[in-house]
Amino acid sequence: MKKKRKRRKNKRYALIIIGLLILGGISYGGYNMLKSKESTLPVGGDKTTTTTTTTTTTTTTTTTKAPNPNLVKVTPKGYNLTKVEGIYYIDGYLLVNKSYPLPNNFIPKNTHEKITASTGICRTCINKEAFEAFTLMRSDAAALGLNIWIQSGYRSISYQKGLYDGYVRRDGRAKADTYSARPGHSEHHTALAIDLNSITQAFAATAEGKWVNENAHLYGFIIRYPKGKEHETGFMYEPWHLRFVGKDLAKRLFNNGNWLSMEYYFGLESKYSN
Repeated sequence: MKKKRKRRKNKRYALIIIGLLILGGISYGGYNMLKSKESTLPVGGDKTTTTTTTTTTTTTTTTTKAPNPNLVKVTPKGYNLTKVEGIYYIDGYLLVNKSYPLPNNFIPKNTHEKITASTGICRTCINKEAFEAFTLMRSDAAALGLNIWIQSGYRSISYQKGLYDGYVRRDGRAKADTYSARPGHSEHHTALAIDLNSITQAFAATAEGKWVNENAHLYGFIIRYPKGKEHETGFMYEPWHLRFVGKDLAKRLFNNGNWLSMEYYFGLESKYSN
């Protein structure tokens, strides 16, 4: 009986010892696991910062404009000089001067009175919009007791040739070139230019001339060959010669009364090649 109790007691002790060994193993393993986790933390308790770098790829689409086949050049002032069907344009405005002539077959369209190949000279054969602007300007001047009229309007290239040749015979080529355009180089071919009243510089001193000088831009006209700008335009001062360009450009060229030439404003030259 005692032996059985002793065996049971020994067995109990054995189980207790086994249990303690098992618990000890678990505790030791947990301790090692804890130490293992602690070893991954930085010394001193500093926080670990993880930086994520994101690379963004930007795709830039470049649109290349097709070159303008009509472009002749870009002037020093940054304006485009183009040529369409033999006609020069500067920033969209029809251009003719000593450097840039019109083609021999040029006939203006959209005029107050129709121009044909047989039309040599015509006072009212000018651009419709220009004629309407002149009519309003003439009416406003009349309300002030002033009288302005068109002395010369459209001239064909062939008519200009006869006119110019006559001046050359009278004054010589060099002198004629200061006041008369060679055929193909006259603004009167465009139906956008008009000569007012008396075609002399004395017009500038008349009441009409003074009023036109100060007010023409309000109707879209410019003094095409301003005083003191002969070296730019290639022609002497012509206070009677108006060119229709529209109110926007006219206001800019008016320049608060100190008229600018188209050549200066756009960065153009006006010289014959020979």
